[in-house]
Amino acid sequence: MNLAGDNEVTMTNVRAEKVREVARLATRTGRARSGEFLTEGPQAVREALRLHLENAEHGRAPVVRAVYATEDCLDRYPELEVMSNKADGIHTRLVSQEVLAAMADTVTPQGIVAVCIIPETSLQQVAAGKPRLVAVLCRVQDPGNAGTIIRAADAAGADAVVLTGGSVDVYNPKAVRSTVGSVFHLPIVTNVDLGEILAAFKGQGSTVLAADGYAAADLDALQDASAARRAGAGAAAPEGEPALEDQTVWLFGNEGQGLDEAELAGADHRVAVPLYGIAESLNVGTAATMCLYASARAQRRG
Repeated sequence: MNLAGDNEVTMTNVRAEKVREVARLATRTGRARSGEFLTEGPQAVREALRLHLENAEHGRAPVVRAVYATEDCLDRYPELEVMSNKADGIHTRLVSQEVLAAMADTVTPQGIVAVCIIPETSLQQVAAGKPRLVAVLCRVQDPGNAGTIIRAADAAGADAVVLTGGSVDVYNPKAVRSTVGSVFHLPIVTNVDLGEILAAFKGQGSTVLAADGYAAADLDALQDASAARRAGAGAAAPEGEPALEDQTVWLFGNEGQGLDEAELAGADHRVAVPLYGIAESLNVGTAATMCLYASARAQRRG
C-alpha cells in the first residue's frame, strides 16, 4: 500500500473510532487490552520499521501494526514512506494534523505515530543467552528515568533491561519517547520478581552489583583495578572484590528510596559512584549510565 498514494483518502475525522482506539494506547488499560503501544516521532518510528523489516527477513515476530502520518512529515522524511511500503502487514494511512494531534500523546506531535506490538520476551530467554551486561530497574517509577536507562543500556551495548514489579510501564508514551528508539534495540522484560531475576542470572555465572551511594566499594577504584589487571596480562581480581570485566547484572533503585534492604541483600557487591562536588546524590538515570559504561569499557578491554 502506498502511504501517500492518490487512492488514499486523508483521514480528517478526529472523532473516528480508529482515532480514539489509537489514543487509548496512551493509557495502561488500553495497552493491556490491545497488547499494543504507541510510538511517536520520526526517529522512533524509523527504528520500529527497521526492526519490523529485519524480523520479517528472518521469520521473526512483527513489530508494527499501523502507521499514521501527515503529508508534511513524509515530505520531510521520505524514507519513512519507503520503509512503510516495503513492510508487509502494516496498515498505513495519511492523516490530517488535527487527527495526528488527537492520536498522539505529545502537545506538539512530530507528524507520525506507529502502533507497535508489545513484545513477549521472558526472563528465561534472556538468561539463556548468558548475557554479559544487564540493567535491572528495581521499582524505578519515573518514565523519563526508565527511558534514559534503557537508552544508556542500549548505547553501552548491554544485552537486556529487566524491570521488577512496581516499576513504571516502559511502554507508556513518555517512557517510549525517552528511549529515542532504543526500546526497539534490546530485549526488555517487565514485571519480574527480584528473586527470579537473581536466580536466573546468578545461575548462569553473572555477578550482581547494586548501585548504592553508601557503599564502600568505589566505581572509580574498580575501573582503575580493571585497567591494571588488563595491563598485567589478565590477573584475577582479589577475592571479595568485584571485577567489572566479568558478566555483570546491575541493580538500580527507586528514585526516592534507592534500593531497599532486600534488594541490597540480593547483590553480590554494593558499589557507589563517587561524588567529588557537594551534590547530595545523582539522578538514577545518570548513575546508571556511569555504571553501565564502566562495565562496558572493562568488558571491551577484556
